[in-house]
Parts: sequence; C-alpha cells; structure tokens
Amino acid sequence: MRLVTYQDGAYSRIGAVHGDRVITISDVAPDMQSLIEQGDAGLSRARAAVDAATSSIPLTTASLLAPIPRPRKNIVCLGMNYALHAYESARARGNPEVLPEYPVFFTKAPTSVIGPNAPVPLHDAETAQLDWEVELAFIIGRTARNVSESDALDYVFGYTILNDVSARELQQQHQQFFRAKSLDGCGPLGPWIVTADEIPDPHALGLRLRVNGETMQESSTNDQIFKIPTLISVLSHGMTLEAGDIISTGTPAGVGMGMHPQRWLKDGDVMEAEIDGIGILRNTVRKL
Repeated sequence: MRLVTYQDGAYSRIGAVHGDRVITISDVAPDMQSLIEQGDAGLSRARAAVDAATSSIPLTTASLLAPIPRPRKNIVCLGMNYALHAYESARARGNPEVLPEYPVFFTKAPTSVIGPNAPVPLHDAETAQLDWEVELAFIIGRTARNVSESDALDYVFGYTILNDVSARELQQQHQQFFRAKSLDGCGPLGPWIVTADEIPDPHALGLRLRVNGETMQESSTNDQIFKIPTLISVLSHGMTLEAGDIISTGTPAGVGMGMHPQRWLKDGDVMEAEIDGIGILRNTVRKL
C-alpha cells in the first residue's frame, strides 16, 4: 500500500492511494503514527477498509502532507553512506578520501519536516550554501532491541523519500551536522509511505534528484556502504528503536557542494527527489 496523510479542511486524515484515487482510512487510525503502532493488525484493517470503500478523492486534488507530519523524534540520518559521495565530501573539505569504518549517524530535527509541494525556505539570512540530497528513508514498525542483521528487515514498516536539504557552511562552522541539517522546512518527506511488502529488496532501487529538470544525482541504493540490516542492528544494540522512528540511509554523489564550481539552491529552484518503486517528492525553494 501507499499510505498518505492529507489535509481535509481543518483536519488531517490518513488514506491509501489506490490507482489515481485516495481512499480515507481514518476510521482505522486517527493518524499515521497510530496506524504504524497497530502493526500488522492495523495494516490488515486498512486493506479491508480500502476493499470496502465506496468513495474516494482524486489524488491530483489531495493536499498531501508529510506522511508523518511531525515525527515524535529526530530523524536519524547517515552521513557518507555512498562511496562516491564520501569521496566528493572529503575533496570538498580538503580531507583524505577514505571511507568510513563505521556508520556515521546524525539527526535532523522534527521541525525541519515538510510535505510534498511545500516550499523549502531559502534561509538566506542563515546560509548562502543550501544544498540538496535525495535519500531512501525507512520507518521502524515495532520496538527493536538488540536486533540481528538477519532479522532486521522484519522491523521495517515501510519506505519513503527524504530530501536532506543542508546548509553547507553551517556544517563547517559548527563542526557537526545537526544545525546545518535542521533548519525549518529543510526536511521534505514523502510523498507517501510504501509498505515494506511492496519493496522486497530496498537495495535494488534507482534514485535520482533533479533541479529545474536537470539531473544532479543518479545512483542505486545497492551502492550504499552500510545496508539497512546493518543500520538497524547497530542502532538497536544499546538503544531502543520504536514504532514510527524514521531512519534515512544517506545520499549518493552529485550534491552541489561537490561540483566545480560549487552550485547552491536559489529562489525558485524546483527539486524533484525520485526513487524507483516509491515515486517523486517535489518541492520548490522560496525566499520567505
């Protein structure tokens, strides 16, 4: 299923995309977090609600929000998880071109999250180096502690797209990623969650990002250095993962920071982050 959160007047509702229509499943759960917490039983009820539905709305007219509009926790992200991106990042900073020995984790604040078609603020008072990053993100479906790699994918509820918009000079100034990754509106997420049963191999997906129609990034999730089972296993040892936690798996080469000359987002730029099997997450940069 493709699961969405959408605005319906003064209320937000959850629905399932069926063809080019959206069927509400708000009778199953009031929001996406609650549906995820219901586990397999909730998904079964959602499928039954779709099968029994007698009404729907056109997807083209649905005002989609981020599938989890306000995550309960910071989004866990991966730095330098594609080899070519690790090398381009090192070159841009004048560092040795070496691959990480262990996963490089950082987090992105919940207040950064916006949905498809929502404007990404230019934040020109804070940064002149706003950059794009297409990423495959996954959502934890149930409590995970000390999970083995062989069992890890059983804990995934579904997959979505994150555009990890980043302020590059803030990364340099603060010597860490948190503020540079957490500016308001710099976490486009969506356009929906595709349930795990529809993506049997999350490491065989093409992903790409376009700016104004020009392809900047294009790669495959098979090129990740640390795969999803490793990430879940490492994180869950000594730290509990919970239903609804969002983990993003890093970005491939092709970011603006790595170009010669470097290229930064500007007012009016349209970003399209696309992953095969999921869809397209489109957002426009705006000076607000």
